[in-house]
Amino acid sequence: MAMNDYSRARKLAQKAYRQDIAEKRYPYLRVLDEMLPYARIVGEQDLGLIEIPIDLIAGTRTAGRTNAFASNFMPLLEETSEFATKWSSLCDSHIAEGIREPVIACEFMNSYYIIEGNKRVSVLKYSGAVSVAGYVTRIVPAWNDSREMKVYYEFMDFFRFSGVNYIYFSRPGSFHDLCRIMGREFETPWDAEERRIFSSSLLHFTDVYHEKGLKLPITEGDAFLLYLNVYGYEDMVSRSHDTIRKELAPLWNDLEALPAARNVSVVMQPAEEPEKNLIQKLADPQTALLRKLIIPSASRLHVGFLYYKTADSSGWTYSHNLGRLYLEDNMDGRIAIHVYDGIETDAQCMDGIEKARADGCTVIFTTSPRFLGPSIKAGMKYPQLKILNCSLNSYSGHLRTYYGRLYESKFLVGMLAGILTTTDSIGYVADFPIFGATANINAFALGVQTVNPAAKIHLAWSTEQGCDIDRIFREARVSHISGRDTITPLHSRRRYGLYDLSQEGDVILASSIWHWGKFYQRIIQTILNGNWNRTSSTVMGESINYWWGISSGMIDMIASKSLPERTMKLVELVKRQIVSGEFQIFSGDLYDQNHVLKNKGNDCLTPEAIIRMDWLLDNIVGHIPDTDSLVKEAIPMVQIQGIYSNRDEG
Repeated sequence: MAMNDYSRARKLAQKAYRQDIAEKRYPYLRVLDEMLPYARIVGEQDLGLIEIPIDLIAGTRTAGRTNAFASNFMPLLEETSEFATKWSSLCDSHIAEGIREPVIACEFMNSYYIIEGNKRVSVLKYSGAVSVAGYVTRIVPAWNDSREMKVYYEFMDFFRFSGVNYIYFSRPGSFHDLCRIMGREFETPWDAEERRIFSSSLLHFTDVYHEKGLKLPITEGDAFLLYLNVYGYEDMVSRSHDTIRKELAPLWNDLEALPAARNVSVVMQPAEEPEKNLIQKLADPQTALLRKLIIPSASRLHVGFLYYKTADSSGWTYSHNLGRLYLEDNMDGRIAIHVYDGIETDAQCMDGIEKARADGCTVIFTTSPRFLGPSIKAGMKYPQLKILNCSLNSYSGHLRTYYGRLYESKFLVGMLAGILTTTDSIGYVADFPIFGATANINAFALGVQTVNPAAKIHLAWSTEQGCDIDRIFREARVSHISGRDTITPLHSRRRYGLYDLSQEGDVILASSIWHWGKFYQRIIQTILNGNWNRTSSTVMGESINYWWGISSGMIDMIASKSLPERTMKLVELVKRQIVSGEFQIFSGDLYDQNHVLKNKGNDCLTPEAIIRMDWLLDNIVGHIPDTDSLVKEAIPMVQIQGIYSNRDEG
């Protein structure tokens, strides 16, 4: 009987061989030894006896016996050969009692190469086995800055703590995102029960995912992560195939678009608007009365704002509320604004969106990164709504996101601090270790370094448990501090921005500011003009992130009139160069705290590299805190938009 199996397996081999030849691919097993000379190897790790996913076995370690198998591991040699007899005997043994003897293999870049046991793998692949036990040695490549290497190094850390090697992603940060969605710390070891539940959950999903028979150019992990981002992980293991099937259906456009939309489409500048027509000119402030007479209330655009907490209790919300008031003042009569505040949970956010929709809102701004998950779900449920969430670098084809390049103004404030310091020690208070925050810190440090190479920035986090900010700055003898950028009416006397410790009172020397109203007005005007889709990609489901800077008016810096005139002229000169694009902040040689070169010469960091920056410059004293070291109130924000520190890249 097994010889009949061999004949069928050989036909599969011949089919794969012909297809590879036709498509000009190597038709035999890949040989690891032939690839390694082109890679820089920094070491080996003994992984011991583990389960090797059959689908990840890509070839053999050495060239011996390579030509006996096609690229799919099916046998090519004649049925009359000794090889065929041994293969058939092994197949009989597998049917009778299973293959128990482990193979010996190497793992390199998440693919496995067999040293001993090629026939066992061939029989198991033919039989549809899921995995095979094997003694595995990992061959570790040298770190480089490519996307593939970032993903692989992250995978190695993930495997070390989880013991899971059957899920993989194509984008850096995804393993961290997976742990976040699962509600667990990245570096917390998994026990056997957690691995069992995860394996069952993934299997439930992939069973449904593969029903369509589509071969999308993404990993199963990419698809699973997108699904979990929307529906969560908590009860995943108990969801029926029917439930997953229904939940997955609205996501197919996103899955098909994911290869092209893997990077968020970042809109760096506002689009140019066409010449105003008569009706659009009615938006000008001097025609407010005429506008109210001509445009009836029922035909106005209804716009909803969802706030985290309230404008009185949250500085972040207070700044957005100022933007809302600006929008109301400048577009009175053309729009009707609805505010929903006091929101702190996902359920409350969904209720707020439902209320906004019931009130006739067709444009909804969810003004906190905390609201990203509910915003995505609402966008799927109500595709006709225009939902914009205030967060950075978030993929979803069901809504748009917006944020500001605050690091541009932080650089200017850093220049002032570097000029004004009397001790060459400057304090910096950061809040949340989330996307964009590290860029702000590093830009401030670069601003200082530009005018004062000897100065050091001492970093402290207001959300880190046990962080004694006053003690840190006192021991470092800092002369100036860059504090919070937002205040609330309840704390209007609190120091913020850049201030001098030697001065009494509340003298603020300079501060970065958000002017959300500029953004809100521009977006609403775009919608009213019928140009909402002008910035959309032709790729279905691609996500758009507005990330505007000083040139848009959304970000700026204010400074005290007491500052020296020549100093301010220098800062204004650099500001004009930033606005014109002549000066790129993250360019030139940039070294991190370990003196690793992160950027070289005239190159500029890409927007994605700036957004996901997870390192600190070499003139900064301090660190990026782990999630488990943060105060409880900070964790939800960091779980949604948090950055993470890269492992040793040596």
